[in-house]
Amino acid sequence: MKIPYKRFTFIFEAEEEIYLPSYKGSTFRGAFGTQFKKVVCALKKGDCRDCLLKQRCVYAYIFESYSPDEANILGKVNAIPHPFIIEPPEEEKQRYLAGQTFSMGLILIGDAIQYLPYFIYTFGLLGKNGIGRGRGSCQLQKVHTVSPRGDTQSIYRSKTRKVESFSEEYIDLRPSILAIMEENVSDSVHDAPEEITLRFLTPTRLKYDGKLTIDLEFHVFIRQLLRRLFLLRHYHCKKSPADEGYHRMLIDKARTISIKETNLRWHDWERYSRRQDTRMKLGGFVGNIVYTGAISPFSPFIEAGKILHVGKGTSFGLGKYIISYDETATIFGHKGG
Repeated sequence: MKIPYKRFTFIFEAEEEIYLPSYKGSTFRGAFGTQFKKVVCALKKGDCRDCLLKQRCVYAYIFESYSPDEANILGKVNAIPHPFIIEPPEEEKQRYLAGQTFSMGLILIGDAIQYLPYFIYTFGLLGKNGIGRGRGSCQLQKVHTVSPRGDTQSIYRSKTRKVESFSEEYIDLRPSILAIMEENVSDSVHDAPEEITLRFLTPTRLKYDGKLTIDLEFHVFIRQLLRRLFLLRHYHCKKSPADEGYHRMLIDKARTISIKETNLRWHDWERYSRRQDTRMKLGGFVGNIVYTGAISPFSPFIEAGKILHVGKGTSFGLGKYIISYDETATIFGHKGG
């Protein structure tokens, strides 16, 4: 399983006062979706599922991808995960004066990377038209890439309006999968115990047995993480070969991992969907959880989820977490990474 991705930072400058909510994911994601359709949709109105052009439409691919009526080892697929993640500013600041700057993160996954210019153009237009309460205007000043090490490269400035070339990053899980298939991790239940702390920074929505849950047994977390990684690779990374046999082995092994400590709590959050003309409840859990057991076989997949998030609503920035492998770390003395 090899998943291409790229992380970007968009930097805006307020041209007048802008008021944003404390959690800005819904503002950026909701307004972006509406503007994106105006920019790229040829017909503007109507249901994408009935559109003759949906197989070649950028909007339909990014926002309205539909799964064939198929099943796989992870069950029937009702919805394909979006190939992008908007990471809003983590600061709770809500008022920005003219001349002040703020930034937003964007992660593009697989085939969506080629459509970066559409994202840049749309966010630039979005800023010009105004965002937030009162529709304060702002200008997209620049965009830069962010490497896994934190290095940045400027690829776009408003003065030149030209997108420079950049290289993709890859999450390559093939060596880990090969090792799992060869060694059969389900037999190594007596491995030396390890500890891992997951700190969920944004509301995380995971379903088990068809219901949202906060009871995060490790096998529940791993099951949903593997499902997301598999679907992203299957539907958005066309050149990646299939590699399915390891899922059941890992899920069975995950049942041997136990919870040491947890302070997960539910965080309610709502947003208004203009497209669906309804208020949507997008609550999820936040906080820390410490697992203990033979963690090593799962580490590459957990690290991938740290980049690509986990659960539902990831395009809003939900499901973001950081990791600590410090054996002395607890939920009351966490060191994130």
